[in-house]
Amino acid sequence: MTKHAKSGKGKLVTARAVSYFVLAILCFLCLFFFYMLLINSSRNNFQIQQGFSFLPGKSFAVNFNNMLKDANLPVVSGIRNSFIVSALSAILATYFSAMTAYGIFAYNFKFKRAAFIIILLIMTMPTQVSAVGFVNQMQAMGLRNSLIPLFLPTISSPVVFFFMKQYLDSNMPMEIVEAARIDGSSELHTFNFIVLPIMKPAIAVQAIFTFVTAWNNFFIPALLLDKADKKTLPILIAQLRSADFLKFDMGQVYMLITIAIIPIIIVYLILSKYIVRGVALGGVKG
Repeated sequence: MTKHAKSGKGKLVTARAVSYFVLAILCFLCLFFFYMLLINSSRNNFQIQQGFSFLPGKSFAVNFNNMLKDANLPVVSGIRNSFIVSALSAILATYFSAMTAYGIFAYNFKFKRAAFIIILLIMTMPTQVSAVGFVNQMQAMGLRNSLIPLFLPTISSPVVFFFMKQYLDSNMPMEIVEAARIDGSSELHTFNFIVLPIMKPAIAVQAIFTFVTAWNNFFIPALLLDKADKKTLPILIAQLRSADFLKFDMGQVYMLITIAIIPIIIVYLILSKYIVRGVALGGVKG
């Protein structure tokens, strides 16, 4: 082996070692906060106020029981409400956004480009701009303290639509759709049984993003939900955090946050194999 080849191999090994070291640091920083959350959920309020400890405490069961027995904290109904809203939001957003993207992608019609631009303009509008009007409308329709306004509007999701459109442009040959039409397949059958399976990675990516967004959503639910049995987990966490200082229990707060994160982790683990592939294919137009 020549001296030049040995030098090149040494640089490659050094670069790889540096890359692994940087990745290890980033991995530690990402996981450390989850570790801190788990540790604090096992400690009582006094221990948490003393500062962070790398060793778990012995109050995990006590914090869990105190949280469940808190009459002002309907955790079970909060988990149920959050799961209903998040799951339905993910299903509705991905399915109807994929259908809209397919319509823009596969059909040529008048004002097609204008429709695409209008959807993109809606995507840039902050939620806070339309919040007051939305809440007033829901009040007039008798949907206050209902979960329906939290998931039904996700049928129209411009961000999800844009991602789906980019994915179709990159990975959906129009010849497949034309072949299905020649074989006599209806448009709905073509979309459900030919297009959707091809879009599975993109659907999985947007499903988990939409699920997490809906699960963590606090702003709109806080404006619409007053009844305790209708509140979602973010509202309960904020409610517990803003309790009276003398009755404030950090152990319960960390326990509730831990429980709130578990479903997100489960959904991520189920759909994780699609995430990198879906982001890569959906973000780069071939």
